[in-house]
Amino acid sequence: MANFLFVLSKDDNEAATRCFQFAKVAHSKGHKVNLFFIDGGVMWADSTRDLSIKTTTGDCPNDYLPYLVEKEVEIGVCTPCAKNRKLDEAKFFHNMALDGGPHLIDMAAEAKVFNF
Repeated sequence: MANFLFVLSKDDNEAATRCFQFAKVAHSKGHKVNLFFIDGGVMWADSTRDLSIKTTTGDCPNDYLPYLVEKEVEIGVCTPCAKNRKLDEAKFFHNMALDGGPHLIDMAAEAKVFNF
């Protein structure tokens, strides 16, 4: 099986929905999956956020992210990106943790990378 890394850098509903969708598909097919939130994408770590906003295609982040949380797919959240946006780590989903660039590079070195 392959190793996939999905990087979400935008606070954008459509980008997040696609990122979570493809991560779910890859994981459900048995591939190793990691996600990493950088820049504006760190806003998706907030578990109090509304995940029900539909995209043009009719799906939404809530159609896919709960699977990733339930299956405990690891999601790294860029530490300086989150701290400078004053995100409260206590509000992160349980499978998310602050992480840094060195770990992102290590994961990318061994994975097929998708950027959203």
